[in-house]
Amino acid sequence: MSVLRKKPLAQVVEEAGDPNLHEHGHDAVAGGLKRSLGAFHLAMLGVGAIIGAGIFSLTGTAAAQYAGPGIVYSFVLGGVLCAFAGLCYAELASMIPVAGSAYAYTYTTMGELVAWIVGWDLILEYAFGAVTVSVAWSGYVYSLLHDSLGVTLPDWMVRLTQGPWEHVTLADGSQASGLWNVPATLVALGATVVLYRGIKEAAWVNNLIVVVKVAIVLIFIALGIGVISELNLFADPDAGGLAALVPPVETVVDHGREVSRYGWGMGGVLTGAGVVFFAYIGFDAVSTTAQETRNPSRDLPIGILTSLLVCTLLYVGVAIVLTGVVPYRELDVAEPIALGIDRIVELRGWDPGARKLFTATIKFGAIAGLTSVILVMILGQTRVFYAIARDGLLPWFGKTHPKFHTPHVGTTVTGLFIAFCAGLMPIHIVGELVSIGTLLAFVVVCIGVPLLRRTEPDHPRAFAVRFPNAIGLAGAAACLWVMIGLPWDTWLRLFVWLLIGFTIYFTYGRKHSKLRDR
Repeated sequence: MSVLRKKPLAQVVEEAGDPNLHEHGHDAVAGGLKRSLGAFHLAMLGVGAIIGAGIFSLTGTAAAQYAGPGIVYSFVLGGVLCAFAGLCYAELASMIPVAGSAYAYTYTTMGELVAWIVGWDLILEYAFGAVTVSVAWSGYVYSLLHDSLGVTLPDWMVRLTQGPWEHVTLADGSQASGLWNVPATLVALGATVVLYRGIKEAAWVNNLIVVVKVAIVLIFIALGIGVISELNLFADPDAGGLAALVPPVETVVDHGREVSRYGWGMGGVLTGAGVVFFAYIGFDAVSTTAQETRNPSRDLPIGILTSLLVCTLLYVGVAIVLTGVVPYRELDVAEPIALGIDRIVELRGWDPGARKLFTATIKFGAIAGLTSVILVMILGQTRVFYAIARDGLLPWFGKTHPKFHTPHVGTTVTGLFIAFCAGLMPIHIVGELVSIGTLLAFVVVCIGVPLLRRTEPDHPRAFAVRFPNAIGLAGAAACLWVMIGLPWDTWLRLFVWLLIGFTIYFTYGRKHSKLRDR
């Protein structure tokens, strides 16, 4: 069938351009994109994409409802599960150094229609991921101004911090609908401008932001560990819950039925791992910069796996501190990090002024962290659009700027779309779409590794996964397991989204496919 035609691997690599480091003293240009990134930039992009809303929100929920202090093991397990997908991405990125990420890998393994589904699905991860984080960014900015710095905004400005489907609290304590989330729109537009001007400039902006947010996270961990050690909270389960890292299984009644929580199995550490799995999402955006990487075969695996390792260590540190200074049953709040900060300041006996300064600093770090996520998500989306358009399946997005060597049309359209949606859409609906879209892409990539080992056994692999069948199938199974736990209405929205994608493919993409013409 024509819709299942596969793109030859040699053709994909040839179209990516020559990945030599430099040409005539300047960065090489690969298919219109400038090669200017190294392993350090890629690792920082990965950390920038991963550390975001997840670490500032999911940790508390997973600890309070499922794992208790055993959330430490949940993060380790979640990191291992995500590493399966990370290893598969590393191998495919070293073999197929092109901008399309999972879309390009699928084109060579499963054919054009499946590749289109994955490419269309990646919009859920990158574009709507940027929407989700832009809305969260707006919330943290308002919290910093109102709660930490004591800035009182007039009611009309407060209503401009939420979309029309959200509610805000006015000065008299009454509730009102939002009008338009202006901060979310502005941060999306700002990231778009940076990306329009060049990948190297965007990478350096991301590096600076990542340094700030990692420093803030390390300060939080260091102060928390200091409090735990000084007050010997490890030995006091009532104070911090760390004496027994995994609480015994409890049976509770939820919506009229008995369910188990805590312990090692389902409902405990294992379920907690599925919840915090989402905190690792984003590392795959590194692979979308393949055509802008100087030595993609070497640097892409380094960037992907290094960012996963660094973030796992930071997540474990945050989990230890949170469950060490706050009783884990109290962590089921929207901002568990803020609760941990208040507890650290209280235990240290700081005065209100120092407390307010410390809280503001941590929130500033959270804002910085979310900013880098937005930057990398928009970057990933524009590169996926670029790859799809170069194959003829979409119009316009394959053009690059003559001066900046960026996909300027795709960047502009993507940025405006994200800014518009961030101003209007509620965060919870968008967040669930991001999760299921990302996991579906992970499943396809994990299956792609054993498939390519069969169809292209002799193709050079700068990074080769040991036991590819086991790793690939384990990664796919882990992602499917997490997907199954998502609400049914999220699956329904995915089905509707894919129907829209099928319509575009069969009315435009199939007719204009360059592979079909050949």
